[in-house]
Amino acid sequence: MSLGWSANDHKSYSNPPTAAVKRARNDSGNKVTVVLGAQWGDEGKGKVVDLLATESDIVCRCQGGNNAGHTVVVDEKEYDFHLLPSGIISTKCISLIGNGVVIHLPGLFEEIDKNEKKGLKGWEKRLIISDRAHIVFDFHQAVDGLQEVQRQAQEGKNIGTTKKGIGPTYACKASRTGLRICDLMADFNEFSTRVKNLVQQYQSMYPTLKVDAESELKKLKDYAERIRPLVRDGVYFMYDAIHGPSKKILVEGANAALLDIDFGTYPFVTSSNCTVGGVCTGLGIPPANIGDVYGVSKAYTTRVGIGAFPTEQLNAVGELLQTRGHEVGVTTGRKRRCGWLDLVILKYAHMINGFTAIALTKLDILDVLDEIKVGMAYKINSKRVPYFPANMEVLQKVEVEYETFPGWKSDTSAARKWNDLPPKAQNYIRFIENHIGVPIKWVGVGKSRECMIQMF
Repeated sequence: MSLGWSANDHKSYSNPPTAAVKRARNDSGNKVTVVLGAQWGDEGKGKVVDLLATESDIVCRCQGGNNAGHTVVVDEKEYDFHLLPSGIISTKCISLIGNGVVIHLPGLFEEIDKNEKKGLKGWEKRLIISDRAHIVFDFHQAVDGLQEVQRQAQEGKNIGTTKKGIGPTYACKASRTGLRICDLMADFNEFSTRVKNLVQQYQSMYPTLKVDAESELKKLKDYAERIRPLVRDGVYFMYDAIHGPSKKILVEGANAALLDIDFGTYPFVTSSNCTVGGVCTGLGIPPANIGDVYGVSKAYTTRVGIGAFPTEQLNAVGELLQTRGHEVGVTTGRKRRCGWLDLVILKYAHMINGFTAIALTKLDILDVLDEIKVGMAYKINSKRVPYFPANMEVLQKVEVEYETFPGWKSDTSAARKWNDLPPKAQNYIRFIENHIGVPIKWVGVGKSRECMIQMF
């Protein structure tokens, strides 16, 4: 399909017919399905993506970098993905790393090597990298660490970044000093000069920063040749995918709504838009081509690192959720903080993303509890707050109003359909669904693909 106007278009434009004729609108093309985190990350997005990827033709990442961590279990094997779209396991599927992603090339190849050892094959025929994606350099990671040390010294607290260089790379992108994959594909001498200039800029800001630019450039020259066959113009690729023959296109969000740079618990957030708007800007596709948007939420809430967490349970319940749920970050190895499900944040995430359905994961972790609470509203000085507070000092102070449910006290991990779930668990699920106003399409009761109960 041609992107430009034809000579006929031009004629009819310069000599319009006497009666105005409505220009025919093209069919808007294939819709993309989006999977997004609805809490603070670690909700089990990888599992939902994996379920959908088995029948998808293309799976895309649109933002973030290797600060994300998705675990997918296939045939008893656990694959960990940080930069690669989870769809890379599927041999029938193309995986695209979009322009909104920031790429640490050593990290990408390390991840490929690790997964190859677990049985990943033929990935080079199925991976496409957008030429507009920005590059994360090793010195970005070093700067990330230095900035955390500085914050700790100045404010007595840090952000809890993964130290993967993501923030500094997006900061470079916004200050127009970043380098992209297309620059690495072009004249290497020019690229090297720009890298050295960038290093100098950083060293003037951080005098203790040690960078061996020559050694980093030597490695990058090798990586450049390894990725060259995979690099494409992502905008044209997505346009053809949307407007060509019927295709199932899936977008895998990284991080989550409450970590979004605009809508999350700022400043304890990531540095990209991990809500639905990031899909359009991170792949170069129009909003009209967004189809289903699936939000993923645990049946309780977790958060890694510092920042407000209204329903956090610093008690035996929190510990039980942490140990039963094996709540340790895939990327950081840090213990996750745990608490009750918070419907205020789920409703807020839905307002921003417009979820068409929700996947509720890790229901089985609640199997042993006598009672289960759900956060329904926030109060300050006994007055309800009718919105999710933007200011962190305010959010730290809210009291949570809970609804309490009796626990079902039985093992749900063998459930494979709705009727296998105990009535009290069904009641819990229906309550969440009705309160948020979004249907729950999947309920997760374990680690593997088979443990996702599909409701409709």
